[in-house]
Amino acid sequence: MGKEPLIKCDMIVGIPSYNEADTIGFVVKTVDEGLRKHFPSKKAIIINVDNASPDNTKDVFLEVETSTEKKYISTPEGILGKGNNFLNLFKFASTTTAKTFIVVDADLKSITPDWMDYLGTPIIKGEDYVTPLYTRHQFDGSITNHICYPAIFGLLSTNIRQPIGGDFAFSRKLMDYWRAQPMNDTVKHYGIDIFMTMHAILGGFNICQSGLGVKVHKASAPKLGPMFEQVIQTLLTVLSENKDKWLKTITQPVRETPKFGLTAIEEPQELIFNMHAMKESCKRAYAESREITEELLPAYSFAVIDDMFKMDFYGMDMLLWSQIFYNLLYKFDQAKDDATRMKVIKVLTPLYFARTLSFNYNTWKYNIKYAEEEVQRQALGFASQRHYLLGLYGEELICGCDSE
Repeated sequence: MGKEPLIKCDMIVGIPSYNEADTIGFVVKTVDEGLRKHFPSKKAIIINVDNASPDNTKDVFLEVETSTEKKYISTPEGILGKGNNFLNLFKFASTTTAKTFIVVDADLKSITPDWMDYLGTPIIKGEDYVTPLYTRHQFDGSITNHICYPAIFGLLSTNIRQPIGGDFAFSRKLMDYWRAQPMNDTVKHYGIDIFMTMHAILGGFNICQSGLGVKVHKASAPKLGPMFEQVIQTLLTVLSENKDKWLKTITQPVRETPKFGLTAIEEPQELIFNMHAMKESCKRAYAESREITEELLPAYSFAVIDDMFKMDFYGMDMLLWSQIFYNLLYKFDQAKDDATRMKVIKVLTPLYFARTLSFNYNTWKYNIKYAEEEVQRQALGFASQRHYLLGLYGEELICGCDSE
């Protein structure tokens, strides 16, 4: 039997979800309105890629009246993970003729019809990857602010403010490239966004950012748990697997990316943040990892960190934080087994929370403009410490040069 003919369409909008019955209806209606407004001549399909949500996400999605064709796809019951939803999206997309793909979160409250234009039009005009630019509360997106953004800025020499923002657009060429890359289990869960962004950079694809205004969604304060571990393990794994690429370009000037969409900074979504609860979680996690923290960190860094926890005062500056992160990245890369790599994640977790607490104590009184400038300075700090990381790799780099 021959191959099934490809489903004819120009665009696909994917909405990954798990238990989003209360918000997905609004998102679908807005997406449909945006497609009709901005791409009336394009054949589009809206796809809900779900994790067999036990609420009625599926029913709400299918019952929304739209002009655009809709399709529901789910992982088998019990198989969770945002990355698994993306794999279903990629699999379906490969059976179509679509060349433009947009993904938006199912919990959005601030999406407008114009988001379809801001995300989709750059792809139609030749970009391969569009990442979002939002106005967000400085306490929202802490993994982005304190690890993913500065690490990509400093190590991959690319300024992408929201590398795990959740709302993206991409070309078919980039999608096919992603499917060819190795994916561990963390990529099939929360690691998918950082995996996509890093491989878009490492693969040399055309990347831009698009302003979407304020992001209002089910924001939450940072929590110790699977999300942090999966994102960071994916980040460190991709860096380790591709160090032959980025170590060669690490001293290059940071590349700015073209910007589309909105440019104004608006008032961000309010975020209730329990500083005391976070501090208690941080202290418990450090107590559990103190011994291996002393084992993995340089003596000076450990002494400063240990005193900070003993005094219960969180003042980890960006210079110390960048050096700690680079030390742990190096240890992760040099590790010979998964158990050692997981030690690195365990040590990094409370230290990331300590840096977050330090930032939050410092910026709680700032308006969004000045808080954002502090995040930008942190990225510059990571870039300024690149030679510190090169020093850790020094002997290996010299040996590598001699062997060529």
